[in-house]
Amino acid sequence: MLFALAACGREPQLLPPLAGDAVILAFGDSLTYGSGVGPEQSYPAVLEQLSGRRVVNAGVPGEMTSGGLERLADTLDEHRPQLLILCLGGNDMLRKQDTAQTAWNLERMVGISRAQGVPVLLLGVPRPAIFGLESAPLYYELAERLQLPLEAEIIPEVLSDNDLKSDQIHPNAAGYRLIAEAVLQQLRRSGALQ
Repeated sequence: MLFALAACGREPQLLPPLAGDAVILAFGDSLTYGSGVGPEQSYPAVLEQLSGRRVVNAGVPGEMTSGGLERLADTLDEHRPQLLILCLGGNDMLRKQDTAQTAWNLERMVGISRAQGVPVLLLGVPRPAIFGLESAPLYYELAERLQLPLEAEIIPEVLSDNDLKSDQIHPNAAGYRLIAEAVLQQLRRSGALQ
């Protein structure tokens, strides 16, 4: 809770404006892939419709941050995006991986992306919990330390509402749409889109 309050008070981190022909790389696990819905209902597909920019869905169901770290550089080389949306870590938490290692893997991915001149928007995912889902503190810590724009509220909000889920851990079409809309708003707040 303290991390959430601290994040609310911080200045929004800015992103460079995205050109009309810009490519956005949505990189992550099943939440990015769109498990539970058809490809056209995944959050990257909906974000593409809403933003008017090409959004590449580079989600791999079940992936942990270690796997994302292994494939990120090649994926960036393949698609040459102007922005990376990074949404990983949920599977690490489900499999009880070391939190410090998860944070380090995410930090390395940010470094790889920035080294290629690609800014990063970070999406926070919640720790497993019965009640009161909220993004894990590591996302707030990373965003603060690395000066990253962060959308940390929408995924816990969606996953807390059974009407927005297709199963215990994945959104349905309405849930993915809300994620896309929240990401779009964060891109506008950060200056990437008008």
